[in-house]
Amino acid sequence: MCRLISDPHSSSVNPNVIFDTSDTEDWRNFHYNFCMPSLWSLTYEQELTTPLHITASRGYTDCLKHLLTRGSEVDIAPGGRTALHDACSNATTECAKLLLTYGASANSVTEDGFMPLHLCTTPQSFQCAKLLLQFGAHVNGRSLDDDDTPLHLAARYGLEEHVDLYLRYGAAIEKQNDEGQTPLNAACSQPHSAEEMERYYHICQRLVEAGANIFTSDQDKQTPLHMACKNVNPKVVELLLQKGSNVNIMSYSSNAPMHNILKGVAFKLEHQPELIVRSLLNYGSIRVWPEALPKVLKYCCPSPRTIEALMNAYDRLKITDAWLEAVSPEVFQKHRYFYESLFALANRPRSLQHLVRCKLRKYLEGRLHQAVPKLGLPTFLQNYLLLHFRDCLH
Repeated sequence: MCRLISDPHSSSVNPNVIFDTSDTEDWRNFHYNFCMPSLWSLTYEQELTTPLHITASRGYTDCLKHLLTRGSEVDIAPGGRTALHDACSNATTECAKLLLTYGASANSVTEDGFMPLHLCTTPQSFQCAKLLLQFGAHVNGRSLDDDDTPLHLAARYGLEEHVDLYLRYGAAIEKQNDEGQTPLNAACSQPHSAEEMERYYHICQRLVEAGANIFTSDQDKQTPLHMACKNVNPKVVELLLQKGSNVNIMSYSSNAPMHNILKGVAFKLEHQPELIVRSLLNYGSIRVWPEALPKVLKYCCPSPRTIEALMNAYDRLKITDAWLEAVSPEVFQKHRYFYESLFALANRPRSLQHLVRCKLRKYLEGRLHQAVPKLGLPTFLQNYLLLHFRDCLH
């Protein structure tokens, strides 16, 4: 067990005293000598720490100021990080401001290789990030382990305000980290909930508007489009497609964007994966090999609109018993109307209207999204050509 460094019973307590939080007796001495019962915390994770770190991380500005005026070393780092790192990671803005005012380094590096700006990873930390930049923090500082810039982290964590702030301060858009990701790749690669989709869309939109290269692939040769499909964000996918992303480019694992979205359909139904499948097909994506359709049906059947978009990319379907077995009774009952329309095609050809659609789509393949609006067709027919959903098959 480590011992307390500096005598806690001294008549003149050293403001730079280092405590070991794994030692209960040290905590008792700290409580007794500094008379700050509210600082007691069973959740404090840093084992070697100082009163300066604890007050900064907990937002006790008055206590922090008292310690600084009594001679606390502003950049002391017994546990490998300074009090400013703790203030930024906990978004205690006033404490961060006070530390910077007293000369704390905005670019000090932790043992793990992070500058304070790298630790501004929550929406609440925006003001901390702003202060750091005002006090000279390097907007393009790289972390040691992953070679991330603050912009990588802001994009990954879905921090819109941070992204705008870093871009205003000249953040590099095309720097790649150790995984080969640019900030745009990082934003597209981050799994997120349905509630977070809009935030990530705005971040990707902002990065693209600022000049981010939509074709840059990571070390696995996955482009932003691959990852946006994998994480099922329809608006990001549409954005990338409109900007010219290659819809059929293969990753090292021989996956095209269509493969990535089909693997995630059943797990992210609330993200509306059918919109991505439809968009990819309208931009000329490869289709599923017909022999693989029963397997795709098995895994994607909880999303009947995804199946609808896929099936409407073919002028004929060879429906067998394997198709019937691929749809569970529960899913069939839940979406009975649609699946009855699908299985009814086992005994009859597709409608003439659909066959004409397939011919036109094949003729316009790869430029469908550009050509259809120029045809002068009624809105209903335009939508039909672009595979708008009808919740049944003909």
